[in-house]
Amino acid sequence: MAETHADADASADADAGRGPGQRRPEPIEDGDETVDLFRAVGKQVKLLRERAGLTQRELGDRLGYGEELISSVERGRRTPQPEFLDAADDCLEAGGLLKIAKEDVVRAKAKARVKHPAWFRDYARLEREAVELSFYSTLTVPGLLQTEGYARAVFASRQPLLDEETIEQRVAARLSRQEITTRWPPPMVSAVIQEVVLLQPFGGRAVRKGQLEQLLRLGRMRNVQIQVMPTDREEHAGMGGPFTLLTPKGRPQLAYLEVQNLSRLITDPEEVRVLATKYGSIRGQALTPQDSLILIEKLLGAA
Repeated sequence: MAETHADADASADADAGRGPGQRRPEPIEDGDETVDLFRAVGKQVKLLRERAGLTQRELGDRLGYGEELISSVERGRRTPQPEFLDAADDCLEAGGLLKIAKEDVVRAKAKARVKHPAWFRDYARLEREAVELSFYSTLTVPGLLQTEGYARAVFASRQPLLDEETIEQRVAARLSRQEITTRWPPPMVSAVIQEVVLLQPFGGRAVRKGQLEQLLRLGRMRNVQIQVMPTDREEHAGMGGPFTLLTPKGRPQLAYLEVQNLSRLITDPEEVRVLATKYGSIRGQALTPQDSLILIEKLLGAA
């Protein structure tokens, strides 16, 4: 199975858990000595949370983060923003134990590096500059919208098999890209996802449930619109396969395709125009963003 970013970076190598304008924990991006610091901070958060008698979900609700984000911080998979450390310290009555770690965390974060495959780096660089991103996904949830568990399942299922270290690097790199959805000003993000993608229990039932919850959170953000293409559509404009459209700041719109280990960044204006027109038709044939969230809620209730 190819690493497909065209499918929202379906398995190439991307939990935004907060609302627009809010900050969130950021992922560990390197395997150097900074990892020890991140893990130590995570253990402190876990100890303080358990001492307060809170579950990860309860702490996340109080701080405005998703449950999986809290789990990732506690396991050292993500490092928190200074604002998170301040809020968690106050909420958990840590007496400054977490606040005092802010300087060390900021320094460690500055030293971290994102590790993308060489063939993906050009796209990743353009994505960071994007003011608008559009995904049509037929195989997996778009990478920018994936939870950590879902992303790990994607990479673990790739063939030829990836070793564990590479899987963890790809997961961290994918999560790091998601920062753009919560920066300010954020890019406008739209995604049309085939309904069958949401029905498949990729990674297991718990991972699917967490992913559906993630889509609901993101779909309620002002800069994100998620639409579902129902399986019962007799025809639609997306039969040619998945693709991505992105508009870097101050530059013309581009397109990106990826399938079966082949990737292509499209800059030709006419080719981009054709795909952009096709994406407009796909959006018109899919459920509205509001109806899509209602469907996702129903699927979550049955999960």
